[in-house]
Amino acid sequence: MEDDRLTLTILGSGTSTGVPQIGCQCEVCRSGDPRDKRLRQSALVEWRGKRILIDCGPDFRQQILGTGDAHLDALLITHIHYDHIGGLEELRGFSNFPIYARHDVIAALHRRLAYCFAEHPYPGVPHYELVEINDNDAFECAGITVEPIPVLHYKLPILGFKIGGMAYITDCKTIDRELIERLRGVPLLVLNALRFEEHLSHLSLSQALEIIEQIKPGRALLIHMSHGIGLHAETSKLLPQGVELAFDGMKIVV
Repeated sequence: MEDDRLTLTILGSGTSTGVPQIGCQCEVCRSGDPRDKRLRQSALVEWRGKRILIDCGPDFRQQILGTGDAHLDALLITHIHYDHIGGLEELRGFSNFPIYARHDVIAALHRRLAYCFAEHPYPGVPHYELVEINDNDAFECAGITVEPIPVLHYKLPILGFKIGGMAYITDCKTIDRELIERLRGVPLLVLNALRFEEHLSHLSLSQALEIIEQIKPGRALLIHMSHGIGLHAETSKLLPQGVELAFDGMKIVV
């Protein structure tokens, strides 16, 4: 029988500043625990012979080389913020690489990377195949069915993604009750938790735990963490059973 298990690799578990944060001397930023070293958020999904990247931030080169296998079949973009798209230039080695994103993200990429979409592009620039997706319709990505999960990042509509038995949501502040019901009992939920204190546009730890309690996944991982989440070893002691802080390089099989 063919193995149909999905593997998720957390390439980066940090927020936009990364951890350690430049210029900070807090105990988290000075920690010697490798689990407290957090590159900017990104993840790799491997399923049914395909390798799909979720977000491509400014640490992407370091992250993908660290996997030992740079092959990728497609990219899913959650939203346009730099810590999620800052590594797109590193995809120049791929020919007509497929990138799936909302219409507003595609429009912003045309503005930010205008030289890649010029009528007569400069030799050697990356070539992307931009594929528009919407909030409500499942789509095929490298032959894999992906369900979008629309959430709000403060007032900015962004997307999480459900692939097989995994739901991946980052930079969320608000998620509709209907979506919570739809995700109930998902085997693996990956969800952002920026810090202990409340934040304007991200879930705090307590808010993330409330959503996890409502969804009741088989297992939950927390991502997109700042130094405000505390030391990995100490904060992990405070989490309920089945909930874990993710760390860079972590692999999970669903």
